[in-house]
Parts: sequence; C-alpha cells; structure tokens
Amino acid sequence: MELDLPLKKQPFIELVKHRTSCRAYEPRPVPREHLELMLEAARLAPSACNKQPWRFAVVVDEAVRMRLIGEAFLTGIPMKWAADAGAIIGLGMEKSTITHKVAPKISGVDYPLLDLGIAGEHLVLQAEELGLGTCWIGWIKPKAVRKIIGWPRSIEPVGLITVGWPAPGKRKTRPRLEGEEIVKWI
Repeated sequence: MELDLPLKKQPFIELVKHRTSCRAYEPRPVPREHLELMLEAARLAPSACNKQPWRFAVVVDEAVRMRLIGEAFLTGIPMKWAADAGAIIGLGMEKSTITHKVAPKISGVDYPLLDLGIAGEHLVLQAEELGLGTCWIGWIKPKAVRKIIGWPRSIEPVGLITVGWPAPGKRKTRPRLEGEEIVKWI
C-alpha cells in the first residue's frame, strides 16, 4: 500500500517520547488515508508463527461511535471526551488456530494478546507520526463491542482505540520510571 502523505521526520525515540494517551480531541474527521496508513503499520507487525491474529474494525460513523461509547464502555470511569474522536478502532483477536488455543495452555503465554499489543502499538505510533492522538481503552464490555461491530464469536474483542486530532494545550505527559528501576543488566 503506497500512500503519499506528508510525514514528520523525527528520530524514533522522539516519536515515542511525544506519544501520550489523548483524552481531548478537536471534533473533526480523520482522513481515511491516515486511518489506512495506521492499519497498514499494524498489519505489518510481527506475530507468533506469523499467525497475525489481529482483527480491526474502523468506526467512523458517528451513530455507531456514540453507540460504542454509550453501550460498550464499562461504567465508573467517565469517558465523554471519546465523543470528539474522529474514529474508534476496535481491536480483536482471532483465536482459532493451535498457536492461539493450545500454545498458551502449554507455555502460559497468551501469544495472540501479545501479538495484538504489538500491532496496536504500531498503529498508535503511526498515528502519532501523522499528528493524530490516540487512547487505548481496555475498559470495555467485550460482548457489547462484538455485537455493535458485528464480529463473529471467533473474534475476541480486547480493546478500542480512539483516534483524532488532539485539542491544543490538552496533552498531558505522565511520569515514567527511570531505566535503573525497570532494567536488570546481567
């Protein structure tokens, strides 16, 4: 997929440092070309045995987005800001192969979930490069997501990512642990 988009050129570490969860958007649409490029970045992610278990649903229709916000978010944490996002991307896992069903039971590692996390991070970093904000929401009702999106039972909804144009002056940087606190050199 070739897309002719103006991209900000910056060192990768600067892209990662700048990316934060966006909880304030300008209420305007996200160009389809931008969403396609984000999905292409996710599609190219590595996966266990190259099984590519990720499935995405891009929701740009306002009525369906409002339905997701109203019916598929768990209660207790207000997320009214999501209504201004230009798109919501549903993240799902296809769990129909031996790699997805048997291997996790043997190893204790949920490979499809890891794979989806890698693909999702590719997606949000591509969004960041395009000047878009994202917020990964795991506080969902999977059955409601599946119903609204229209996914079959073989796809397990894992999260939603809001995508949109960040509202000026609203980005918040969160503190991160220092390297010495999380890395052990041997």
